[in-house]
Amino acid sequence: MGDVLGDVLGFAAAVAISPLPIIAIILILATPRGRLNGVLFTVGWILGLSALGAVMLAVASPAGASAHNHPATWVGALKLALGVFLVLFGARLWHRRPRDPSQAQLPKWMGAIDRFTPVKVLGLGLALAALNAKNAPLTIAASATIGSAGLPVGQQIASLAIFVLIATLGLLAPLGVFLLGGERAKTTLGNWKDWAAQHNVVVMAVLFFVLGLKLLGDGIHILTS
Repeated sequence: MGDVLGDVLGFAAAVAISPLPIIAIILILATPRGRLNGVLFTVGWILGLSALGAVMLAVASPAGASAHNHPATWVGALKLALGVFLVLFGARLWHRRPRDPSQAQLPKWMGAIDRFTPVKVLGLGLALAALNAKNAPLTIAASATIGSAGLPVGQQIASLAIFVLIATLGLLAPLGVFLLGGERAKTTLGNWKDWAAQHNVVVMAVLFFVLGLKLLGDGIHILTS
């Protein structure tokens, strides 16, 4: 289990460093129902990662993700495909990055966050976790790694839970500052939001590219060993 955690913690950290969800929760916390909606957004995020990871684990075990304690060929092919996707997407983001960070624009839906109902906030957290172009491939890759290690079911679940916890730290940090930071929380969160908004594309492009290369290496290793 220790070896598996060593492999998936990098994926979890990359999911945690997600500028758009961090910006989203900061904006949510600034709304009149910020305390409730911030918690709901985080719960939706956790549910999204957990559900996607659980589905992948449920598929991996019956599909023979582990063959004699070695990842099956299809796991290598999956990681290879995910790696290619991330590298290409990262290159595309880098090419389209704003030359002037101060000109970076946020998605239009963020302007309507203050009008989101609690149900929509919960759904937004779930969607940004499970349907995001970065988080979904990384969660799938992490779950495939867990499922291909030949671990007992209990250890698979524990490994996925640790992955989800680490992957949620990026949201727990601003939520904690809001709940415990007092008067200085607004300024701190505002500074975090501005930085994340300006550097979102560059951070995402670098993460896509680096993690894509790692998945390419993992996939090639599995397919050739």
